[in-house]
Amino acid sequence: MSHDTPPPAGDAGRPQGAGGTPWDHGRAPAPDPHGGWVAGGVLFAGVLLLCNGVLAILQGISAIAEDDVYERVGSYVYDINLTGWGWVLLVLGVIAAVTGWGLLSNANWARLVGIVLASLSLVAQFLFLPYYPVWAVVVIAIDVFIIWALVSDRPGVTPVG
Repeated sequence: MSHDTPPPAGDAGRPQGAGGTPWDHGRAPAPDPHGGWVAGGVLFAGVLLLCNGVLAILQGISAIAEDDVYERVGSYVYDINLTGWGWVLLVLGVIAAVTGWGLLSNANWARLVGIVLASLSLVAQFLFLPYYPVWAVVVIAIDVFIIWALVSDRPGVTPVG
C-alpha cells in the first residue's frame, strides 16, 4: 500500500497489525482489561479465606468447649452433635487459614486447595444453618465469592476475544 492510498474504511486510524488482524504474528496479546480486577479478587479471596479460617477455628473451639453455646433455631433434618461439628469446623478452619496464607504468598497449590476448602465450607455452613442462620448465609456468600475469584484467575492462560 502506498502512502497516497487511504486505508480501507474499516481500518481507518489503525496501523496494520493492530487489533487482532492477520498481521499480528509475533506480537504479544492485548492486555486483558479485567486481569487486574480478577487478580485483585484472588488477593481478596486469600484474605477472606484466611479470615474465614480464623473465624471457623474460633467457632469450632466455642462449639467444642461449650455444647450449649449455639441455640437451635428450629427443627432441622440434619441433627448433628455440636461437639462433632466443632471438630469439623476447627480442622477446616486451620486448613483454610493455611491455604489463605498460601494464596497471599502466591503458592501454586493454594488455588486448588482454596476451591476445595471453600466448597467444603459452603456445605458445612449449610448444615450449620439451624444453629446460626444469618452467620451461615454470610459465610456461604463469602465462600461463593472465593470460589469465583479462584476459578476466574487462570495464570498462564491467555484470554480469547
